[in-house]
Amino acid sequence: MININGKTYYGKNITITNDKVIIDGVVKDDVSSAKTISINGERFCGNLEIHGSVNVFGDVEGNVQSGGSVTCDDVKGSVVAGGSVDCDDVGGSISAGGSVMHG
Repeated sequence: MININGKTYYGKNITITNDKVIIDGVVKDDVSSAKTISINGERFCGNLEIHGSVNVFGDVEGNVQSGGSVTCDDVKGSVVAGGSVDCDDVGGSISAGGSVMHG
């Protein structure tokens, strides 16, 4: 379970691109009005792929890929961001177009 901008979704792979929330390959919602995506989930077991910036309030068991900046708690996989990265512990690698703060 994961909460994106106040709405709850269920799935393993979450993609937000072209202003669409896609859960396990199925388009679920439009988020074109959101400047930054906020994701709340105590522990999300899956991968996140976001076109813009993302704030994740909770842990991600998979990878996080963002076209903008990433702010998050723990990530068990890797983080790739077009902007800056500000995370707690990251289990994999970090690649960022801006500054990196973690640990």
